[in-house]
Amino acid sequence: MKDLRVISVVCALGLTSAAHSAGGDKATAQMKDRDGKIIGTITLTETPHGVLLSGDLNGLPPGPHGFHLHAVGQCEPPFTSAGGHFNPDNKKHGFHDAGGPHAGDLPNLHAFSDGKAVVDAIAAGLTLSQGARNLLDQDGASIVMHARADDYRTDPAGESGDRIVCGVVTRSQ
Repeated sequence: MKDLRVISVVCALGLTSAAHSAGGDKATAQMKDRDGKIIGTITLTETPHGVLLSGDLNGLPPGPHGFHLHAVGQCEPPFTSAGGHFNPDNKKHGFHDAGGPHAGDLPNLHAFSDGKAVVDAIAAGLTLSQGARNLLDQDGASIVMHARADDYRTDPAGESGDRIVCGVVTRSQ
């Protein structure tokens, strides 16, 4: 198990799952740092329970990083163009807040000392195909990584610091 990389899994608490197609709609997000360097690709797959995110990332600063789905499909450095967290239910930020979490809140992503990480997470109740919880709505969505760990409590982004990596979610053909 020496080769095992970090796996991040989320079971978004308190979200009710809307009716989803079991068709497995797919999307991808090519993840880039602030210099425009591609550090990996995350694949998003619609499941009956939400959207599964998976992929391998390289060249990350070691340690934990806030990891979120954002409401706008734009990634112009410093990535504020991605807007706030995907939050169609107008909830508070964080798994520790009784009024949360945002639909786009995910658990921290952990990068090892070699800068590698594996993404394997579920965004419960979200879709790629229909309704208010559809990531591929009119203005799209993005995936953002922050410089520091998310504290899972502080609105709006868990005190997770600067946005250091971003990828626009794009429907796969």
